[in-house]
Amino acid sequence: MTETVVAAIVGYLLGSIPWGLLLTRLAGHGDIRHIGSGNIGATNVLRTGNKSLAAATLALDLLKGLAAVLIGKLWGPNAALAAAGAVVLGHMFPVWLGFRGGKGLATALGVVIVIAWPVAVLGLAVWLGVLILTRYSSLSGLVATVAAVIYAGFTVNPAPAALIAAIAVLVIIRHHGNIRRLLSGTESRISLTK
Repeated sequence: MTETVVAAIVGYLLGSIPWGLLLTRLAGHGDIRHIGSGNIGATNVLRTGNKSLAAATLALDLLKGLAAVLIGKLWGPNAALAAAGAVVLGHMFPVWLGFRGGKGLATALGVVIVIAWPVAVLGLAVWLGVLILTRYSSLSGLVATVAAVIYAGFTVNPAPAALIAAIAVLVIIRHHGNIRRLLSGTESRISLTK
């Protein structure tokens, strides 16, 4: 039990590192929360016009999810799942930023790579396909999230499948603004060429 609690704390602290905010400040773009959607994730970092910075944010957010689960695994499967849930919560609700963080897709992907890699591969394929077809980052993430939950329900053991579903619910809730803009036709698209 103690190991599970420690793993959750480590996961939360890793998740709460706001890479998008730190990298944009270091690159001289100021506070990313005052740009675009105000989100600290890679899609909003892309709105600075710096693709390398956005790619680094994406990679680091993914890596913190991956690292948290691998560290949790040192204490066993329950600790790994606790760290997995906590790292996503840390990213979405970091104490340092008044509990206003990112939307969790990249960090969740890092988690799923470790706990159910075939689900991660499917999610990535769906995300890429929808992104190419629509150029809506939010829509591609939402569709990939739902597809991952469905696939996990048929292919993954109950405990990790339940965790993937719980993370998916959080990801969808965090995208409430995007969902409203998608429904109203005001959601912005991303450029795949520039």
